[in-house]
Amino acid sequence: MTHTDGIAPHGGHLINRIATPAEKEEFLAQADKLPIITLDKRATSDLVMIAIGGFSPLKGFMERADYETVVEEMHLSNGVPWSIPVTLSVSEEVADSLKEGNWVRLDDPSGNFIGVLELTQKYHYNKTHEAVNVYRTDESKHPGVKVIYDQGAVNLAGPVWLLERDDHLLFPKYQIDPAESRKLFQERGWSTVVGFQTRNPIHRAHEYIQKCALEVVDGLFLHPLVGATKSDDIPADVRMRCYEIMMDNYFPQNRVILAINPSAMRYAGPREAIFHAIVRKNYGCTHFIVGRDHAGVGDYYGTYDAQHIFDEFDAEALGIVPMKFEHAFYCKRTGQMATSKTSPSAKEERIHLSGTKVREMLRRGEMPPAQFSRPEVAAELIKAMQG
Repeated sequence: MTHTDGIAPHGGHLINRIATPAEKEEFLAQADKLPIITLDKRATSDLVMIAIGGFSPLKGFMERADYETVVEEMHLSNGVPWSIPVTLSVSEEVADSLKEGNWVRLDDPSGNFIGVLELTQKYHYNKTHEAVNVYRTDESKHPGVKVIYDQGAVNLAGPVWLLERDDHLLFPKYQIDPAESRKLFQERGWSTVVGFQTRNPIHRAHEYIQKCALEVVDGLFLHPLVGATKSDDIPADVRMRCYEIMMDNYFPQNRVILAINPSAMRYAGPREAIFHAIVRKNYGCTHFIVGRDHAGVGDYYGTYDAQHIFDEFDAEALGIVPMKFEHAFYCKRTGQMATSKTSPSAKEERIHLSGTKVREMLRRGEMPPAQFSRPEVAAELIKAMQG
């Protein structure tokens, strides 16, 4: 299904919930009269993603019908594929003070008035049921499950408006919203675009699968996630500098666009792979790279579960093509990056370096081998780790 600006957004059209200047003025005039909810980092990210159309067709935080079918069946109540609940949770006490049908003021963690919720519904939900269905575990040591257990017992639902959004403090020039990325793809004449999601610094295995994908499509959309992540993940500014180094030295400028994804990380493995694909479809991507243990954490998901889950969806309804890649390594026999699909090597001829092992080397100031990381990227990571 095509659209005036390329592939159709999920659900048919790109949502825009950014208040007009007149609407903003109207809401600001009521600022002191409205009940206030202070959003955490993740809810702030979700508000922004809904408003700019990254979460199309969502117009707000999910009502019960959508929430339940998403948790149970990975579809919205109207049958559109959707794999992760997008909800705003508050305590019983806060929920009791709010009335359905009224406006609620949404403040960011710093207390700035950034949005408005039209409260259409408030409802209780089963935290363990959500955890087990979405994350495949009820263990609180799973970072996604911990968020559910720590949040309020009542979900607030309804359409939202975004009133205020500053340029990203660290990456203003990479803050490219879906309407803009679609325009850029059109201007470059790209009819097929592959999206790449990461929360980690780029290494040679990433570069290899990105370039393999780029051989069969017109353009590559590098879209690192810069919303809330785990405390031990590499900071977003370091990851972005690594991408800039790669763009300057190792990628053809006219075939790659680098932009930030303001979403928060859920660590939901297979379900999050579907979610990430849908978001990139909204940004205008026709294809999406799914590698080893996409969006995984610990040992909660099988190595290729995030690839298999795509087979559970109607390809046309999902509307974006997954490009599935096996784990890449440096092959000593052929002298290049490869996977078990393309390399005849024995196990001992393959250089696999885990992210954990590399982080340990970097902390010690050791340069990872060139087979794992481009030297300029490794130098940047060492500087950051030791700083």
